[in-house]
Formats: sequence, C-alpha cells, structure tokens
Amino acid sequence: MHVHIAEAVKKPDLISLQPDMVCLRFETMKIYSALGAVRHLLESGVVKPGDTLIDSSSGIYAQALALACHRYGMKCHIVGSTTVDRTLRVQLEILGATLEQVKPSKNLRLDQELRVRRIAEILEANPSYHWMRQYHDSIHYYGYRDVAGAIDREIPSGPLALVGGVGSGASTGAIATCLRDAGRDVSLVGVQPFGSVTFGSEHVSDPDMIIAGIGSAIEFKNVRRELYDRLHWVNFDCAMSGAVNLLRNSGIFAGLSTGAAYLATLWERRRDDNSRTYVFIAADTGHRYVESAYARHAEAHDIDALKPHEITSLDELRHPWSTTSWSGLCAMGEISAAAPGTPLQG
Repeated sequence: MHVHIAEAVKKPDLISLQPDMVCLRFETMKIYSALGAVRHLLESGVVKPGDTLIDSSSGIYAQALALACHRYGMKCHIVGSTTVDRTLRVQLEILGATLEQVKPSKNLRLDQELRVRRIAEILEANPSYHWMRQYHDSIHYYGYRDVAGAIDREIPSGPLALVGGVGSGASTGAIATCLRDAGRDVSLVGVQPFGSVTFGSEHVSDPDMIIAGIGSAIEFKNVRRELYDRLHWVNFDCAMSGAVNLLRNSGIFAGLSTGAAYLATLWERRRDDNSRTYVFIAADTGHRYVESAYARHAEAHDIDALKPHEITSLDELRHPWSTTSWSGLCAMGEISAAAPGTPLQG
C-alpha cells in the first residue's frame, strides 16, 4: 500500500510490444525525479519540512514538484511558462502550490530567460527559498535508480538500447548510467527537436514543434553528452505520426516525445545486428497534445515510408528527421562530447 499518491503515480509500466521492443510507460515521469530530489535534500539537511522550494517549469515538472512537496510537507512556488494550462493551474492551486506565469514570449529562449530572471528576483527577496534547478542540479538523477533497477530485473540479461527524449538529461542519463554500472551493455539513443542548443541544432528551426519537453533554447548542465551513442532530431510532423501510429497499433496514448522516440526505436531496431532489446521512454500521457497533435491524426504519415537523413556533420541537419552516431562525430572531432555536468554521486 502506498503512503501517498505520488508514490503510486510515479511507477512506470514495462509493456512488451515485440520480443525485442519494450515501452517504458509513465503517467508522468518527472515525479520520480522530483521525489528523489526532495527526499535527498531533506535527508542531507539542506532543507527541512515547511521550507519553500521554487523552480521554473513549462508544465510537467510543476505538477511533479507540487506532488513531491505535498508528500513531504514542503511549500512550493512555480514560475511557469504560458504553456501551463488551466487544468494544471487548478491542480496546483488545490495542492497548495503557488504559480506565477511569465508574459507570453515570441520564442522559447526568451520565455526561459524570463523565468530564470524572475526566480532570481524572488530569491533575492526570499533568501530562505531553495531553488531546485531541475536543469542543472544532479540531485535530479537520483530518483531514476529505481527505474533502472526495474528494467534490469524484468528484462532478460543481454544488451539493451535505451531511447528517449533528452530534455534536462536526467532521465535518460541516469537510467543508462545506473544500468551500465550494474554491468548491462547499454546503447543510449537521445531524441531532440530541431532548434535545440543541447546537441547543436539551434540553426535549424521548427516553429511547429513543442520543444520544451525534449530540447532547450539554453544550456542544461544536467545533460552529459558523453553518455549518448546516437542522436535523432525529429520534427513535429514525424513525432505526431509516430505518436498516432503507436496509439493505433498498441493502444498507448502518449506525448509527442514518445512518438519521436518510437520512430527512432523502429529505425535503430531495423539497422541493428546486435540483437539488443530496445526500451523507449513514454514520459507522459497524450492528454496535453489532443488539440495540437492527435486531432490532426488524418495528417499522420505512414511511418514505414519515413526515413531519416544519416549525417556526418551538424551542418547537414535537415527536416524532417536526421540521425547520426554522436560518438562517431566526437571521434572525428566534429564536436566535443563533454558536458558541463558533474559525475553521478550519492
């Protein structure tokens, strides 16, 4: 029996779609991250029950942090993007979290910069508040150890490939690291939208892509680029097509990042001769994307006809879908794999 709803909601389901393809399906993945981070802060004495935790969010992390604060008796303040919808605003209000949303911006970079600037103002006026820094503090890696343990227990021994949206870097980075530390052979495949600075696609825009979940317009220190073996950049049309196809074929109703990860998984699986088991991450449900994506299901492409551009330089990135060996680009000196994050500890 669970002591709090957050403990129940965080647990993912491992769904076998093929003998060598598994969907790691969450209702909302970042609850793992938020619970693990808040628990660590309390256990280490950095914060105490009743303190206020503050962070920036485009939506999903706001709910996760509010639930973690509710679970551990903390106060929660969110500086949110305009993408925080009414359904979430009402939930946050009832949970006791406070939310302020920045003014609408022309682009994601300005939106993120406005949120960070506002947090700095709040911290100056309230120095006792603790900034969670979900994009930069490695404590957000800790909660995913249990996820890695579940994968290691439930999927037979042998090589794995983990495929998922990169986002803040904590989920894919932590799960792959913990599995590798447990002795598993793990290939890590990251998924990005065009326009994200994280893996150098900022020069190729995609105005239709809901970028906040799997990419970024500013650098995230929690992304450890050296952990990734391959990268896929997927635009809105391809991600939507992947999500629609996944729902039609499996009944899994998930977000755009899942559609992109599913598409990347199918491609990687076709080209693989190592007999890996492919595990792709479904980080959230599809409810946020009903109007923006699922309502357009008649426009979805036949994903069997979609094929990525295999690139050897970031200058070759182009729509609708590009892919590369990230480790290969690093070996050729095209880019640096090094990321500003610190090693996983604790």
